[in-house]
Amino acid sequence: MFLLRAVLLALTSAVLSTAFQNPLACKGQCHDSHDPTLIRRTSDGKYFRFATGGGIDIYTASSITGSWVAAGKVLTKGSSIDNPGAKDAWAPDVHYVDGTYYLYYAVSSFGTQQSAIGLATSTSMDSGTWTDHGSTSVVSKTGDPYNAIDPNFIQVSGKNYLTFGSFWGDIYQTTLSSNAETWSKSAPYEIELNKTSPQPSEGAYVYHTGSYYYLFFSSGSCCGYDANRPAPGNEYKIMVCRSKTVTGGYVSTVR
Repeated sequence: MFLLRAVLLALTSAVLSTAFQNPLACKGQCHDSHDPTLIRRTSDGKYFRFATGGGIDIYTASSITGSWVAAGKVLTKGSSIDNPGAKDAWAPDVHYVDGTYYLYYAVSSFGTQQSAIGLATSTSMDSGTWTDHGSTSVVSKTGDPYNAIDPNFIQVSGKNYLTFGSFWGDIYQTTLSSNAETWSKSAPYEIELNKTSPQPSEGAYVYHTGSYYYLFFSSGSCCGYDANRPAPGNEYKIMVCRSKTVTGGYVSTVR
């Protein structure tokens, strides 16, 4: 999901249906931004960028193309979740909900299902203002049908949905409580599966426009290109399908 959220910000209706644009230029500190999420602050129009790694670095800019400057961290002491990956949070996903910025993140270790999705909130997104709420209770362990990483939040008609997953059954979805802070205890359900072993899909992002909900995700062989090339057709790539409802079923947009 390395560039998924950045790509989404540049999408237009034409991009969704027929074509794609070249990546925008980026000035300033643009390197080392895996799994980025971007948002524009409502109060002054400043852009904020967050990405995988450490306590989730904060970068800001007056324009989406930069110049980007470092502006502190979200989790200055790491996540409060009891997990070996607590000091190295992954895949942040930020949204503005009723006057507050909600940033969901994952803690895990590479290649395992010992994973949890956490939440931090702030009313400004500035460093030092974030409150870590710890785990949302959306977690996974060895043997579960899903892996609880790569969270994505969407609110539909006042109901809060969390889409997540990476390999191990691919993309799942569940609902959160009315305050969007904790799991509602509703059973997660699968909304996408790449049946090519080892089910290599992750990094889901659900985006609503027009009459459809679009499910973007990354799929294919993601790593180790320095040693081996993936089989043709299994290269790491961004894919998309759509549904009339947020819960599915999602189908290919290619006809």
